[in-house]
Amino acid sequence: MPPLLADNGLPTRSVQDAIRRDIILGVLQPGTRITEASLAERHGVSRMPVREALRGLESEGFVQSRANAGSTVAPIPIDDADDLFAVREAIEIATARRAARRAAEIFQAATPPADWWRTRHALAVILDEGDAAVEADTLELLPDLNHRFHLRIAELGGSPSLGVLLRQLSGKIEWLYASDEHSRGKRIWPEHRVILAAIDAGDHEHAAELMGRHVRQSRVGFLSRFGADARSSDPAVTAEVAAIVAASLSPQHP
Repeated sequence: MPPLLADNGLPTRSVQDAIRRDIILGVLQPGTRITEASLAERHGVSRMPVREALRGLESEGFVQSRANAGSTVAPIPIDDADDLFAVREAIEIATARRAARRAAEIFQAATPPADWWRTRHALAVILDEGDAAVEADTLELLPDLNHRFHLRIAELGGSPSLGVLLRQLSGKIEWLYASDEHSRGKRIWPEHRVILAAIDAGDHEHAAELMGRHVRQSRVGFLSRFGADARSSDPAVTAEVAAIVAASLSPQHP
């Protein structure tokens, strides 16, 4: 069955994606009251696809709805951040490992599949756009590019199940990422090229190690913003966060 179309000819899912993007990028701030009428006007559709989109976003945790009170943007899930990053780490390690193994097989094949090359080309474009954003200091572009990069890596791995899991999780992670200026910095973005190089080389263990370290650094960086109150289910992460906080409080710290 073809997707249900909104008034502008776009699938209803696109309306949900557009509203989610507004929330993630802070156009709609946590606690903001949202109405079907205002969203329908903003996105050029009727209320019906907006109503369906809000139901979907409520199930994802981006929107809260109460009887006779309407809908509001949910709080950023800071309390769940450590668990979300932990789950993401496990999934992304698996996707990087699968992507590298598949790359090794593909480069030995006489005719590599066209869909793999399309995905690989899309990754190259994303990396170039991210490098340009870092160079121009337009760091607000990085959360979306980061989101797209990791989903494309999952595509390279060829596992629909892992891709679905990552897509379900990545919106929340991107929301956390977009809310934290420090974790979007120039230090982290170059790691994406190193990860992709390991995948291209077919080195599945190194790719998995690099991806795990990359996600863990995002986890540590996010938690360190909360100082002494930050706690992790992983004692190693807690210790690393504590060391960063202690260094920041040191009189010798620049």
